[in-house]
Amino acid sequence: MKLFIDSAQLDELEKAYATGIVDGITTNPSLVKVALDDMRKKKRKMDIATYITEILTLAKGTPVSLEVASTDANAMIEEGQTLYTKFNPLANNVVIKIPVNSSATGKAKNLDALRAIKSLSQARIPVNATLIFTPEQALLAAKAGATYISPFAGRVDDYIRTQHGIGFEKEDYYPAEGHIAGGKHIQDNGIVSGVDLVIKCVQIIKSYGFKTQVIAASIRNAHQLREVALAGTHIATIPFALFQNLSVHAKTIDGVKKFDEDMPSEYTKLAQGKK
Repeated sequence: MKLFIDSAQLDELEKAYATGIVDGITTNPSLVKVALDDMRKKKRKMDIATYITEILTLAKGTPVSLEVASTDANAMIEEGQTLYTKFNPLANNVVIKIPVNSSATGKAKNLDALRAIKSLSQARIPVNATLIFTPEQALLAAKAGATYISPFAGRVDDYIRTQHGIGFEKEDYYPAEGHIAGGKHIQDNGIVSGVDLVIKCVQIIKSYGFKTQVIAASIRNAHQLREVALAGTHIATIPFALFQNLSVHAKTIDGVKKFDEDMPSEYTKLAQGKK
């Protein structure tokens, strides 16, 4: 499974890419706003175009999702083309991010996003269809030609818990098999957890041979990441804080400490090429 970093913070991205195992970046307007606000607090001046250029250059050879700003089909198509034309020549790694349904006014039958995904895909501009909360949305985005689809695992868990009065902290683990109350699974239209959503999206993509790749998004903890990896998910995008903690285990730390205490000085000199 590939690992993307869900961040627009340059310092975080630089540390993540220094490991040599990061496969891409996902951003959104909220992440970019936070990153720019942080820079301004530190009295660092950089316009948004320069900032995006820095991210794309850092990630050369790996995809970076840049989201459109508008919600109607023609504007999203134009913005996608503009962003791609302006920034893709820098490192050939721009992916245009579009919500699977772009309605911001509660019009559930809005199909503009699918039109935009189809148009950009036909123009050979890679698209990441985001804000996927049902397998049906994943199917529509894949049929429209999306290069990637992003089901939001953590937000599904949050929604189910909120709808059923279950208190939680953002990083809390929610069982992949869901919760049972009154002898029945609590669920959202047949989806019992965020991981369940990701699994069903993967099944649809693989069953029908779509070239679309599934990005498990809104991953909140290592347990959830493990479950989407075991499910055969193509990609997971995770916050830098989670990425930092994935290699941590108390017994690993104990083992390193013990090895350090027991290390013969002669061995250390040999390993360091000293006489």
